[in-house]
Amino acid sequence: MSDSSLRLVWVYPDLLSTYGDQGNVLVVQRRAEQRGLSVERVDVRSDQPVPTSGDIYLIGGGEDRPQRLAAERLRRDGGLSRAASNGAIIFSVCAGYQILGHEFINDLGEREAGLGLIDVISTRGEGARCVGDVLADIDPRLGLPQLTGFENHQGITHLGPTARPFARTVFGNGNGTGDGTEGAYNDTVFGTYMHGPVMARNPQIADLLLKLALDVNALPPTDDRWYEALRAERIAAATQPA
Repeated sequence: MSDSSLRLVWVYPDLLSTYGDQGNVLVVQRRAEQRGLSVERVDVRSDQPVPTSGDIYLIGGGEDRPQRLAAERLRRDGGLSRAASNGAIIFSVCAGYQILGHEFINDLGEREAGLGLIDVISTRGEGARCVGDVLADIDPRLGLPQLTGFENHQGITHLGPTARPFARTVFGNGNGTGDGTEGAYNDTVFGTYMHGPVMARNPQIADLLLKLALDVNALPPTDDRWYEALRAERIAAATQPA
């Protein structure tokens, strides 16, 4: 794989980068480089156009006002939607996940249009905020082990008929609908509420994105001892009685 290269795009780090979500970019980049891939990382601020020639796009979480600004600019720019149409891989977290849906409730209490890249709609929950550790069993089609993450959101995300749940919760709230779903995906576009950063806790997600981007069924093995120690630690912490 040493002759292969990968273009990794980190979307709007100035608006959407809470709870260490930039760590997802670092993990994908590191996992690619460990396989001998040449990685071009592009950090796109909100006053810059989103390139359409990326292989993997990553979007993090953010507060309510930055989320609205990000949605407005992404709609106006159109680059991320065109990249998705070209078959790019997109992975989003929390506010970024909501933006990729059809609509969400913004900081003004109004319905804000999303990009419609995942068949979901997000509303604002009336009950307690969803905060804490999450354990979830990923969709079997994706072939990954149990996921661990951290959620902190008031939003409730409802899946439409063409969206598949990214995972189903064993512990935690996930999408907040009470049906046990966590996140969603359509084809090569993924969304989750899990921070952590989620790929540091679950490097297999990064590997999944790499395999999709490279159109391969397997990747060369890497030293996962550090990642597995972190996974085991967080799973044990989540399952211990309070």
